[in-house]
Amino acid sequence: MNTNIDLFSPVRLGRYELPNRMVMAPLTRNRAGEGNVPRELNAEYYAQRVSAGLIITEATQVSPQGLGYPFTPGIHSQEQVEGWRLVTKAVHDRGGKIFLQLWHVGRISHPDLQVDGALPVAPSAIAPSEGMAATYEGEKPYVTPRALETAEIPGIVEQYRQGAKNALAAGFDGVEIHSANGYLLDQFLHDGSNHRTDEYGGSIENRARLLMEVTEAVVSVWGADRVGVRLSPSGTFGSVYDSDLKALFTYVVDALNQFELAYLHLVEPRVAGNETVENPTSELSSKYFRPIYKGTLISAGGYDRESGNAVLASGDADLVAYGRLFISNPDLPQRFALNAQLNPYDRSSFYGGDKRGYTDYPSLELQAAG
Repeated sequence: MNTNIDLFSPVRLGRYELPNRMVMAPLTRNRAGEGNVPRELNAEYYAQRVSAGLIITEATQVSPQGLGYPFTPGIHSQEQVEGWRLVTKAVHDRGGKIFLQLWHVGRISHPDLQVDGALPVAPSAIAPSEGMAATYEGEKPYVTPRALETAEIPGIVEQYRQGAKNALAAGFDGVEIHSANGYLLDQFLHDGSNHRTDEYGGSIENRARLLMEVTEAVVSVWGADRVGVRLSPSGTFGSVYDSDLKALFTYVVDALNQFELAYLHLVEPRVAGNETVENPTSELSSKYFRPIYKGTLISAGGYDRESGNAVLASGDADLVAYGRLFISNPDLPQRFALNAQLNPYDRSSFYGGDKRGYTDYPSLELQAAG
């Protein structure tokens, strides 16, 4: 135990010195403008939350093929780069640090969202067994995706490399590779969704190959000390499953050591899909991975002030990511520091809409003035 470390202790993350250990988690909010371009409303939202030690943006598709939800931002067009510049400038003008999360949803898409109505792509032609696809016309059943040809996979790597270059041009401080929550890179990792027989399927090493190639490509753009990777070792969202999760993620986490990344971002077992499980059965927590991973660990998963301080004091994580609490409390670090009352969040406004439930949650100063 190290009781001298808490949420308000400064920390080095890659090449940056952060003033506290509270991270704003990536949060899909479905509020991008036409062409999936970030706009002033998004800039205001992120700028309100600059007291986080680090902001990680909502998941952002690296190509039109990577789109899986309406009104989510991209990082593959010049207009999107310009839109994100509004965000990074607003955050930097107020002294914050912000990383962009790079995303490809794979099979968690629908032809309605794809160019010319194409099928979504995946490691294998296996549809998710649960849930529905989100489209501009509402929810629709998932379709069976098209399995990527071996010759196409370098093109997927290039989508991430170009997305990383575009994020650099947009003024971000770094990027996070989204390899969690049942999206494309996670689909390749799990043997329930990856039935390939080429060098990207079969053994754990082969199934992890795409993630390692993407990480190498992104690091070639940014340098390792400005790149993070997010994993959800116990996650089941998107119908992913594996015959030996412990062996899979022990290998993946250990293999990521070679890059000397800015951080590894782990979703705790108590987060299942969009809900929190009170008594998770999985042992694949930050506590399990702490001896395996040699670098900085960010832990995410339903933390409050007390549990966040506790995981830091235990040494099982170096920073703590907060999601829903940052949605409703733009000044969350100040509220935690003062042990002040928190604004409750409104689930009905999480996804899509306007400023309601997005930029209109009051800070302590506004509440006091009111």
